[in-house]
Amino acid sequence: MHDSKAEMANDMGVRRFGAVNWLGTWTLARREVLRFMNVWSQTIMGPLVNAGLFLLIFTIAIGPQRGDVMGVPFMEFLAPGILTMTVIQNAFANTSSSIASAKVGGNIVDTLMPPLSALELLVGYIAGAVARGMIVAVVITIGAVWLIGMPVAHPAWALTFVVLGSILMGALGMVAAVFANKFDQLSAITNFLVTPLAFLSGTFYSIEALPPLLQTLCHWNPFFYIIDGVRFGTIGISDSNPWLGLAVVLGCSAVILSVVWYWLKIGYRLKA
Repeated sequence: MHDSKAEMANDMGVRRFGAVNWLGTWTLARREVLRFMNVWSQTIMGPLVNAGLFLLIFTIAIGPQRGDVMGVPFMEFLAPGILTMTVIQNAFANTSSSIASAKVGGNIVDTLMPPLSALELLVGYIAGAVARGMIVAVVITIGAVWLIGMPVAHPAWALTFVVLGSILMGALGMVAAVFANKFDQLSAITNFLVTPLAFLSGTFYSIEALPPLLQTLCHWNPFFYIIDGVRFGTIGISDSNPWLGLAVVLGCSAVILSVVWYWLKIGYRLKA
């Protein structure tokens, strides 16, 4: 009897799922997907309507007299920018709102207590952000191809930058949620950081039209490379080398994911 109790004590805290808790990671990822799919009219149809309104407003405001941009019709140039901006905003919102809601509601412990490592938590949250970004991208792409005939010149490039952009923005959403103690703070980060960076990264224009100083600043903005990469994947034209954009987005994603992983490991601003 004594030996049995000693063995039980020694087994406490030992992972029984092998090297990776696949079931736990899948369950967290599934929860994150179901969380936004349960309100699909807001998380899926809402972005589609907003993207359509952007295209409609620019069509009415500028009219048919607007010349080509980078050798393609303005609406074809504009559509990939609006698509990417919508994707990155939704990927950011998915992780930031999930963690912030759990913190504000006081139930973040329900996510931290299960036998999931920091890496497994990170993968679960990021999977939800990527799923939301991909669904939004597919829906808007179908609408853009159907309504304005947007081409898809290099599907692999477009898919790569949509996925990497969703990963990067999902990680940034986790950073924002870790620091935000209430929804007002999270809204401030979105309104004063994420939205301006998205708008000032070539969403509605080619950065070649900007003064040299602003062009230089744009090249320091990772959002620019995400949008430019998706634009290359759709219309086949970009402001910068897509391989450079790929390297920048991969590098930024690796740095931010590493920071978030470490914060999850030590429970930074999450554990009491």
